[in-house]
Amino acid sequence: MASVSTYLNFEGNTEEAFEFYKSVFRTDYLGQGFFRFGDMPAEDGQPPMPEHLRNQILNVQLPILAGHVLMGTDSVPEWGHAAKVGNNVSIVLHPDSREEADEFFSALSTGGSVTMPMADQFWGDYYGSLTDMYDIQWMISVSAR
Repeated sequence: MASVSTYLNFEGNTEEAFEFYKSVFRTDYLGQGFFRFGDMPAEDGQPPMPEHLRNQILNVQLPILAGHVLMGTDSVPEWGHAAKVGNNVSIVLHPDSREEADEFFSALSTGGSVTMPMADQFWGDYYGSLTDMYDIQWMISVSAR
């Protein structure tokens, strides 16, 4: 079933922020809870994960109201992404099919810029991200589940 969620970027305090949101909405995390950078599998030719990043949050998902899910991550400035007002929130579309994902991606990226083209990802989803012509950030993800 298609849905929309909100993705939040933090400067190293995602865990603290999500523990606060969890207390406010009185819900529990989806899946394994906090997925950390150190949990990410190494890719061929990549240097080892720096020790100071291993415990940072790669992804967390918390249902809030009416099926809406807050998602979050710690930004990594040395990888080219520092969280700041303007890039710290993305709208995430979860369409029902790859075809629908490709249609949304193509339409929304017209006049904008592609951050990550639609592709299969190590966590199993078909995913891509972009900034539209109005500087709104979008993520599109078709779940492998």
